[in-house]
Amino acid sequence: MFLEIIAPDHQLYSGEVDLVQVPGSRGSFEILRSHAPIISTLEKGKIKIVDRKGSTTYFEVNGGVVEAKNDRIIVLAETVKTP
Repeated sequence: MFLEIIAPDHQLYSGEVDLVQVPGSRGSFEILRSHAPIISTLEKGKIKIVDRKGSTTYFEVNGGVVEAKNDRIIVLAETVKTP
């Protein structure tokens, strides 16, 4: 899967991943390969990324939107910081 995390002023992450966990407005959820198409708002919380090498990265977001379709995930975040 290909993931992009974009903040208002720059792109924070771009690359192939195996798993993305996001703080959805109705609770945290994971997106894996071949996930059904989804669009969700995000709440304040952590985005967890597991890349193709098995490394885990976290980003703190204060809200935003995520869209997943055809193994491509785009996160538009309001504000982001790396813990």
